[in-house]
Amino acid sequence: MVVDHVNKFLFDEKLPGAFELGRLAMPLFVFVLAYNLARPVALTNGAFGRTLKRLCIAGAVTTPVFVSLVGWWPLNIMFTLALCTAVLWLIEADARGSKVAAAVLFVVGGAFVEFWWPAVALCDAAWWFCRRPSGARGVALLLACASLAVVNGMSNAVVNGVAVLAFHPNHWALASLPVMAALTRVNVRIPRVRHFFYAFYPAHLVLLWIATRHF
Repeated sequence: MVVDHVNKFLFDEKLPGAFELGRLAMPLFVFVLAYNLARPVALTNGAFGRTLKRLCIAGAVTTPVFVSLVGWWPLNIMFTLALCTAVLWLIEADARGSKVAAAVLFVVGGAFVEFWWPAVALCDAAWWFCRRPSGARGVALLLACASLAVVNGMSNAVVNGVAVLAFHPNHWALASLPVMAALTRVNVRIPRVRHFFYAFYPAHLVLLWIATRHF
């Protein structure tokens, strides 16, 4: 993620391999979120509510610097993850009308967050797979990850002095799948810093914003 952002904001996306490597970041974030929310006790121990609250706070804190760097739309990745959490919470709650509400939230909310509907679909598929792995669910996860080729393949271009949206399918997000598989099988003890990600994301963007203004 950091390499991708440094490449984007400081080097105008010209660092070799940095953009491709950056396509792995969001799928991995989404997978970790889905994996944690797929735990049997996630609903009863309040994990959905706590996660949603933290993501919304981090997203709001990040918004000023993100808007300065990128613009007001789409909303930053913290809100993407918050939307994923809210959709899964509604599905898991299994209350009357909750699945309809989840579908509406998916359709409407997906239009406003970074990586749009493919990111939310990937989180849904990863959560579904983590709950009970199967061949069919694995295929759904693969297809959801492949759908990111649309988002990752979009870029701005200028043709005859006119700004246009160019599209070249980019399938580098699929490289995150073997990494996801490895993460579920490797037992490496890493000291856990509570809420590190929520603080690091806005902090590193602030540093990049300062760098774009002074270097």
